[in-house]
Amino acid sequence: MIIHELGHLCAARSQGISCSELGLGIGPKLIGVRLGRIRFNLRAIPLGSFVRLDGLALSSPRAQVYVHLAGIAFNLVCGIAGYGTLFGWINLLLAAGNVLPLYQHDGWKCGVVILRTILRRSSHPVEWAFTFSGGFVSLVIAWAAVRIFVG
Repeated sequence: MIIHELGHLCAARSQGISCSELGLGIGPKLIGVRLGRIRFNLRAIPLGSFVRLDGLALSSPRAQVYVHLAGIAFNLVCGIAGYGTLFGWINLLLAAGNVLPLYQHDGWKCGVVILRTILRRSSHPVEWAFTFSGGFVSLVIAWAAVRIFVG
């Protein structure tokens, strides 16, 4: 997951978006180290990871989508480079999971940015409908993948 978050971090930095933290896990901070202006923290519950992007919402929609897709791109590159190994498969699965329009995943975040750009504003009913339909589409894709690969 560190590779995925480093993708977001590198893309944000290339767009001039400041980052204050890269966290592995959720919950209370166990240990942390500061490198430059970024704090790298290990948290108590080893589920998920994040990069705290300061001012992402103030950047252009193109920059926002670029930053959200960068984590997926890093996973794809590492997955292809390590194809056939456990490392490669984990990265390919992380990329596939994050591209789906599931709530708070990168695919969903990109969709919300695009919807807000098209509408020129945020709309809670439209975003709710997108979230619900994205979850449904993700379930259908997961079901189809299981049917194809597992039998």
